[in-house]
Amino acid sequence: MNIHEYQAKGLLGTFGVAVPKGGVAYTPDEAVAVARDLAGPVTVVKAQIHAGGRGAGHFAGDPGGKGGVRICKSNEEVAEAARAMLGKVLITKQTGTEGKEVKRLYVEEGCDIARELYLSMLVDRAVGRVVVVASTEGGMEIEEVAAEQPEKIVKEPVDPALGLMPYQARKIAFGLGLEGKQVSAAVKFLTGMYQAFVQLDASQVEINPLVVTGEGTMLALDAKMNFDDNALFRHKDVEDMRDEDEEDPMELEALRHELNYVKLDGNIGCMVNGAGLAMATMDIIKLYGGEPANFLDVGGGATKERVTAAFKIILSDPNVEGILVNIFGGIMRCDVIAEGVVAAAREVSLHVPLVVRLEGTNVELGKKILAESGLPIVSADNLADAAEKVVKAVKEAA
Repeated sequence: MNIHEYQAKGLLGTFGVAVPKGGVAYTPDEAVAVARDLAGPVTVVKAQIHAGGRGAGHFAGDPGGKGGVRICKSNEEVAEAARAMLGKVLITKQTGTEGKEVKRLYVEEGCDIARELYLSMLVDRAVGRVVVVASTEGGMEIEEVAAEQPEKIVKEPVDPALGLMPYQARKIAFGLGLEGKQVSAAVKFLTGMYQAFVQLDASQVEINPLVVTGEGTMLALDAKMNFDDNALFRHKDVEDMRDEDEEDPMELEALRHELNYVKLDGNIGCMVNGAGLAMATMDIIKLYGGEPANFLDVGGGATKERVTAAFKIILSDPNVEGILVNIFGGIMRCDVIAEGVVAAAREVSLHVPLVVRLEGTNVELGKKILAESGLPIVSADNLADAAEKVVKAVKEAA
């Protein structure tokens, strides 16, 4: 689960991470009210959407105009910036051409920026630990730095039994070229950031840029936090921060039915039980020249109702031109899958080719249900046969 910048800063601030003062606004009047309370010479108005590159982006219909981060020197400029952003669609590298509508703003105090650095924490599955990633190249996309200047990236894995040790924090600070009081400030900053990461069950915390001000202090000028969905039951306050307007409607619907669904860019919908089998299914679709439209794992103990919901979600994607159902029934029974597929296909008036491959528990009963449904369902003998048939059917129907 993702949250907005202002929410991330609020959480990090409770762990002692230094952040600029600011407040959220939903209207131009509220933006001006926040700016008045800050009472600084410079105020920054930031569009709040779940995407990076806001400052370099542009609003729909105005490709050469200003982006979603604006520096204002008066309350009048704050009001003008708020009116120009609220209700408008902001397009960045991460949103794609469809962009995202700006429904809230973050108004914060400006600061004197002397240096911009990069700092993040994430779970590195290669080493099985939380890893701190830091760079002197703040304000840039870390992927570009890694590709072009990898020597400017510092990585420090953290022992989960010990946590982030002071010597590790100092090592990172020295790697960023900090000195004097800045080193102790960095240690405090990193310690608070790590505590927030662990105690809130985050999957990523990213500060980009982390700025060193003209006075030598350190501030999180921007902040991004992602959380492990499986741990949200322990953090109701974090879960309440979910902004459903920023999430894909189909993924939200899948979440309500406890389905693992991720929308992709292809045209062949997939319904599979088991994450590994789902990945293999997507791979073999590509092997036969097709493109998967989604990752969808119905799980090992799905009911007829959940299977029906999964089928509806797949068909709600206008890009889907064919569907491959691939089930290996261990805990999951093939007849339950078959009943769900038939019920959903009848309810939504199936209009695209459907190929089903069933193996495992009650497989013969499942195949019988499909065969007697009267629906144009293509049965497959194995996974390769299924992939070949669905790709061929989609191409013939095009």
